[in-house]
Amino acid sequence: MTTASGTEPATGDAVLSARNVVMSYGGVHALKGVNFDIHRGKVTTLFGENGAGKSTLMKILSGVVTPTSGDIVLDGNLVSFSSSSDARDRGISIIHQELSLAPNLSVRDNIFMGRELRTRTGLDFAEESRQARALMADLEEDIDPMTLVEDLRLGQQQIVEIARALSVDSRILIMDEPTSALSATEVEVLFKVIRDLTSRGVSIVYISHHLEEALQITDYAVVLRDGSITATAEAKDIDLEWIVRNMVGENFDLGSPPTGHAFGEVALSIKDVCVTDASGSGYVVDHLSLDVKAGEIVCIYGLMGAGRTELLEAVAGRVPMAGGRALLEGEDVSGLTIAQRIARGLVLVPEDRQRDGLVQTMTVGRNLSLASIEAFAKGLFLSRPRERALIDDSIRKVTIKTAGGHAMIGSLSGGNQQKVVIGKMLTTNPKVILLDEPSRGIDVGAKAEVFRLLSERAAQGLAVIFSTSEVNECLSIAHRIVVMRRGKISAEFGANATKEQIMAASGEAVVA
Repeated sequence: MTTASGTEPATGDAVLSARNVVMSYGGVHALKGVNFDIHRGKVTTLFGENGAGKSTLMKILSGVVTPTSGDIVLDGNLVSFSSSSDARDRGISIIHQELSLAPNLSVRDNIFMGRELRTRTGLDFAEESRQARALMADLEEDIDPMTLVEDLRLGQQQIVEIARALSVDSRILIMDEPTSALSATEVEVLFKVIRDLTSRGVSIVYISHHLEEALQITDYAVVLRDGSITATAEAKDIDLEWIVRNMVGENFDLGSPPTGHAFGEVALSIKDVCVTDASGSGYVVDHLSLDVKAGEIVCIYGLMGAGRTELLEAVAGRVPMAGGRALLEGEDVSGLTIAQRIARGLVLVPEDRQRDGLVQTMTVGRNLSLASIEAFAKGLFLSRPRERALIDDSIRKVTIKTAGGHAMIGSLSGGNQQKVVIGKMLTTNPKVILLDEPSRGIDVGAKAEVFRLLSERAAQGLAVIFSTSEVNECLSIAHRIVVMRRGKISAEFGANATKEQIMAASGEAVVA
């Protein structure tokens, strides 16, 4: 790292600042002369849609990438980071949006990977375990440090990612979507940790698509749109409308239940379905029954651990049922493979799109066509023209923002990657689509586009079942809201339900 003094100090109490930062990839400007301050001992929240440039800016400030032009000022001095390790040595750490854990290693080994504790005789595994256990206690998670990461649910993996960042004695901590897979209780714990850190002078940069949630923790708000800062303000001067207006240029909601079409016959019938828990001694889904008609949109709401994911995965064939049946248009599909269920019209969009929904080494087009490859197969060969037609049609219908089917999937924003996963399943012309947390990690604009797409397909007769842990999403496009609690249905509501009714039925505390 090179450091030079004499630079004009950053504004006010800023400890780290970007000054006129530009980042270009070929002819595309991801950042256009951005000025951004991180305030000492405060939470600076960065709002913006997918593709606005948030992650790019954070990668620059944490040393992952070098800007095309512009300055980075740390403690009043001009700095240039050669790597993320270089930035970490100066007290700057980042929790990335997409998990970067090694699934085949233990929680302990992931936390200390690359900076193992050593004694004169070798690695100090005992001390690493002690510190890992203490971090889990601080985050109020009962996770054994020797547990393999691959054996943890997604929310617990997110906790491990956070613990790894906290284990470094950082004075600037960048959190890029840290709560995307956390339960409401886990978010509360994280917020307590954040406030403890800021009380000790640690500066936090917080990025989240959960706008109302972010407002609870924000001290300073900054909005990034199309690579430029559009607004900055203190928390006391802003509200949800201010954020949305500056993010997308207008205030809008997530839509309403589609009308003007009659529901058809029952498309999916779930009868007394059971799924055993991790211990094998109880049920995470407990004799649950539910019917969904063609053209109907049903939202399954529940807190983390309510059994939402396990129910959808059991119906789709990803986890075994311990009892019960799933009927697709009257046909029992419980004994079929995942591929056989897809062929009959039952598809799942999984919660973890990176791990389960996409092939990162493939292009956008190949990811889109993967589930419907039989549609353009000719014996042992594939019809490339038919495949290209399917890809182009899907990109257009799902409104994926991409340079084309040839672009690599990793070049897309999180919202557009989610559209690819949904588009891939829609190309199979399903009768029933299951979506597990379809808006995880995507912004309000992309969320509205995804819900619009689902509404359109429901109006054409598709049965839609989506799960969520966000109450506002329940009150958007769903005709019916099913609340799960401890593996059972605790309540059902129509589209006119209130937030308080839904939260009360889930066992969640309602804040006045």
